[in-house]
Amino acid sequence: MKGENQIQSKTVAVKLSEKAEKLVKKGHPWVFSDSIQKINAEVKTGAICVLFSNRDNKFYALGLYDKNSPIRIKIISRVSTKLDQAFFNSRIVTAYDLRQPLISESTNSFRLVYGENDYLPGVIVDVYHQVAVLKLYSAIWLPFIENITTAINETLNTKAIVLRFSRNIQKECAHLTDGSIITGLLDDENVRFLENNVHFTTNVIKGHKTGFFLDHRPNRKRIGELAKNKKVLDVFSYVGGFSVHALVGGAKEVTSVDISQQALDVAKENAKINTFSGKHHTLAGDAFEVLGDLVRQKQTFDLIIIDPPSFAKSTAEVKTALKKYYDLALLGIQLTAKKGILVLASCSSRVSKDELTEIHQQAFAATKTTFELTDMTTHDIDHPIVIKEAEYLKCMYYQRD
Repeated sequence: MKGENQIQSKTVAVKLSEKAEKLVKKGHPWVFSDSIQKINAEVKTGAICVLFSNRDNKFYALGLYDKNSPIRIKIISRVSTKLDQAFFNSRIVTAYDLRQPLISESTNSFRLVYGENDYLPGVIVDVYHQVAVLKLYSAIWLPFIENITTAINETLNTKAIVLRFSRNIQKECAHLTDGSIITGLLDDENVRFLENNVHFTTNVIKGHKTGFFLDHRPNRKRIGELAKNKKVLDVFSYVGGFSVHALVGGAKEVTSVDISQQALDVAKENAKINTFSGKHHTLAGDAFEVLGDLVRQKQTFDLIIIDPPSFAKSTAEVKTALKKYYDLALLGIQLTAKKGILVLASCSSRVSKDELTEIHQQAFAATKTTFELTDMTTHDIDHPIVIKEAEYLKCMYYQRD
């Protein structure tokens, strides 16, 4: 399997500005275009960049060149090495060993590779039972797809590996398409898997990102534990991750809210493959409008989870994002029953936990209500944090007084 002719794996020597050199030596994996001072040859995406220090001309890092990204060089090693099969095997085995505590008879879904944090920048690998989904966010890896898939197979003995692309690199790989099954056989694109003894299915070919959001695993488990005999509202429910755990945990009633009717249909199917006695309702529509309607109807819930998509994909969007988080908190507060629990989550890396908690406090003050912050959680261990930019998930548990 080879990349297109615009993708290369030739080796070039590179020198950076002093400031960028210091950052890379301290462990940061990104080199921006304006930090590059010298390259000894014309380069295209996929070129192997050998970084030499300005002062003594000694090697200090190895990276891959990405012509179409502002992050022009992505660091992959701080020791001199060949990008051969042994290199990729070592990376995948190390990542797998880190996830071992998660994997059991009750949980067979996990993130195997989390990009820069597993020293494979721009690579995501999610595993759903015996199927792995390899998602590439950078064309630098196109010449190495076969190496990566071989390493995954040798480590996990997968039944199939599905290749997914971010939109920006599909045009650079005309010989492969998003959703291609690149190794093995897949009987059904809807793959069934277990998470803490709760059954789910995910569409690994067409599903959003890799099909499911694995980062909230411990929070979903906790919602299941909190839900017994409660009336639950799951906002931005997608395919019902929190909803199904709540139902299995003994909730008497769960309402899933999402803008996508298709996602809600999957949520219903995910619920059906489990055993529960409560009622499951779905509401399709814009979350802000749906919550507003529920407030006007004077409805309340014992347990509310509000887990929106990222509102701040750039620094310029942070102010608007904070306003949206404030509005959602206001709506959630009005819908939380006395002694109820309100769970507010954010996956916006550009919004800090301090900014988020401040927004929540402002909403509590505006509504003259008292909520106690009982816990704050982040990612599970299959989302290790090596660089600050990768730390995005924040989940706050508030108990109404």
